[in-house]
Amino acid sequence: AHWVAAAAALTAVMAVPAGAELAALEETLGLGGGGGRCYRQGDGGAPVLQTNNRPDLAGLTTIASHLVKVAKKEELLGTTPEKSAIVQQWLEYRVTQIDRCNTQDDKRTILKDLNCYLKDKVYLAGNNFTLADIMLYNGLHPIVAGLTHEDREKHVNVSRWFNHIQHYPGVRQHSAAVIFMKNRLYPTVH
Repeated sequence: AHWVAAAAALTAVMAVPAGAELAALEETLGLGGGGGRCYRQGDGGAPVLQTNNRPDLAGLTTIASHLVKVAKKEELLGTTPEKSAIVQQWLEYRVTQIDRCNTQDDKRTILKDLNCYLKDKVYLAGNNFTLADIMLYNGLHPIVAGLTHEDREKHVNVSRWFNHIQHYPGVRQHSAAVIFMKNRLYPTVH
């Protein structure tokens, strides 16, 4: 695949190189890596999609949204104008907050905020699975994978959502599954 060289050249800002993440998204969407798509690193480290007959597209979420349209799965971008805006909001959150999360305090803040937000939601944009769920799952994978079981229990809504998304058909791809305890164990009090 064309993205291998570009993925190797990307900086370590993202846990998974953007080219590899976009190639996995192609698989999730059923595109199979075809269509003459080639990824490279642009100025500032952002991925750039090069195609044979079209202008280049730059930016992780811009390219991801384009791939959804190419796959004719526009429902993943939101089924109403309001849902589309919510999806876009979460895609921006991915690149402006999660991808720039450098400290433990940043991680705690993101997990706390998401835990509150997901309290009464199945998916990020309400009751429907969207591109926002895929992209935030990918961005959060290294953070959630690094949590202790106790921290996963502390962020129960994030854990519930994350576990649900990682089992959604085709989403996890080549990422390792994160194991969540099914039964809480409490010490016996005498």
